[in-house]
Amino acid sequence: MNVAFRLNGEARQVSASADRRLIDLLRDDLGLTAAKKACGIGRCGSCMVLLDGQPANSCLLMLWQLDGRDVVTPEGLDALPEARTVRAELAVENAFQCGYCAPGFSMTLTALLRESPQAGETEIRAALEGNICRCTGYHSILRGALAAAEALRRARSPTGDRQ
Repeated sequence: MNVAFRLNGEARQVSASADRRLIDLLRDDLGLTAAKKACGIGRCGSCMVLLDGQPANSCLLMLWQLDGRDVVTPEGLDALPEARTVRAELAVENAFQCGYCAPGFSMTLTALLRESPQAGETEIRAALEGNICRCTGYHSILRGALAAAEALRRARSPTGDRQ
């Protein structure tokens, strides 16, 4: 089957079997390896992409589901100003040790803070429920997420002050 979609801002058309997963296309065919293969059942968030602006596990997305849709992978995040802020604040907080889960957390936080820059700890924790970190713990990730939310609120404020 033929599937046409946008990938990181570029029009793509692929021909693949109906049972082909997005994660396999990204990693095996396109060399986009930032989305990680981990659990394979949509529970860890390591393969997270943005599908029409919303976080989605690419291990659960069949290619036929992409027709006419917009996909952003971790490689495409730098085109989004919110993502640059999220990544910078996570780095300041030394949020990750090995970094395997970092792309998934960055994708999820970017989607949340693009839609809800006023998100507080409760909303951030709820959004991150589908992301697992196996080595760092969550305190530094949460600090980075809260700092990113604060930075985005300041950036959107007409005076740049805290709201």
